[in-house]
Amino acid sequence: MRLHPARRLAAAASALTLAVLITGPVLAADVPMAAPAEAGFTASGVEALKREMQALVDQKKLAGAVTLLARQGKVVHFEAYGVQDVATGQATDRDTIYRIASMTKPITGVAMMILWEEGRWSLDDPVARHIPEFADLQVATADGGTEPQAHPMTMRELMSHTAGFDVSAGYDDDGLQDGDLQAMIDKLAALPLAVQPGTDWRYGPSVNIQGYIVEKLSGQSLDAFFKSRIFDPLKMDDTGFHVDSAKLSRVSAVHTYGEDGLIAPAGEVRAAPTSRPAFLSGSGGLFSTAEDYWRFAQMLANEGELDGARILKADTVELMRTNVLAEGVTVDLYGPSQAGTGFGLDFAVINDPQAAGTPQGLNSFYWGGAFGTWFWIDPTNDLVFVGMIQNLRGSIPGAGTPAMRDISPRLVYEALTTD
Repeated sequence: MRLHPARRLAAAASALTLAVLITGPVLAADVPMAAPAEAGFTASGVEALKREMQALVDQKKLAGAVTLLARQGKVVHFEAYGVQDVATGQATDRDTIYRIASMTKPITGVAMMILWEEGRWSLDDPVARHIPEFADLQVATADGGTEPQAHPMTMRELMSHTAGFDVSAGYDDDGLQDGDLQAMIDKLAALPLAVQPGTDWRYGPSVNIQGYIVEKLSGQSLDAFFKSRIFDPLKMDDTGFHVDSAKLSRVSAVHTYGEDGLIAPAGEVRAAPTSRPAFLSGSGGLFSTAEDYWRFAQMLANEGELDGARILKADTVELMRTNVLAEGVTVDLYGPSQAGTGFGLDFAVINDPQAAGTPQGLNSFYWGGAFGTWFWIDPTNDLVFVGMIQNLRGSIPGAGTPAMRDISPRLVYEALTTD
């Protein structure tokens, strides 16, 4: 179906324009809000979502959170809960900044597709056409030897975690991020692939490799490309690989769980960098806010455009959310494989909601981050949800963090009343 573009009242838009002229960038508090009924939700259902999120904080299962729900481009729910640091008691705000970790990947995917639209690469290109160092990569065999690739890994496979690289843990001793992106490429070029391209889904360095390709094809550093082609047009003013020192007080601390199962400080976690890091991780290096990420996700829900800024064509967005995995290859992030779920170009895709055990609509596409941040875009229901928390192992089922990716869809779709 064709999605509706974000709709905003003329008066609200004029007020926002005036605010920008007078005070600078629009703050989170200025996001125009709609009544739930305007977007097909019950007020009681949206209140239940807020109440359950707050209960998780009150029960000390979360330190804090920010959640945002929009439909047909209308934000009906945007709430902050609890504290961003249990050690200091500083309250969470709607503009709290989070380590979004692997929610960086869809942004890198969009950068890749901007270049795809410009004709810089094609899905069936051998990766070695753009990274000659990978031309003669061998594949590890069960007997400890190696064999040639059955076919050269393709860009389609690189963007769907099926190019043959191992899971991230398989490179723990190889220091892939000790240096810059070129140093990573040089190290990978000296190692065999873990499996034959196209035969297995393995969540590893593929998107960092894409970040390298973005740099090579664009002639810009990854941070500069993101800023000029995505962040500035979408007014994502708080998103980047480092945090300005003036904004450090807004960065959420990372939390964990004590022996009693209640939320606690995580101890030593690498501080947010205040200057450009040497390794620009397209896989997981960005910091962002709920509002900024909603603007990115809403652009995709609007088929590539937001507030007059077109980032991608509608057909390109549809391609990104189309399953590209070969028959028999399954998404297996946590084990066992995730039924009803395929993978497009840097997004997981719900191919069969019933098999996936989710109320999310057919063709919903999504991802999350290691610290528990999560989002989904539902084109069937023209719906976007963004959630931000900050826990060690926050995305791993059974590791202490509540199952936010199950809890929030249940509440959202219970509140949804109209098509």
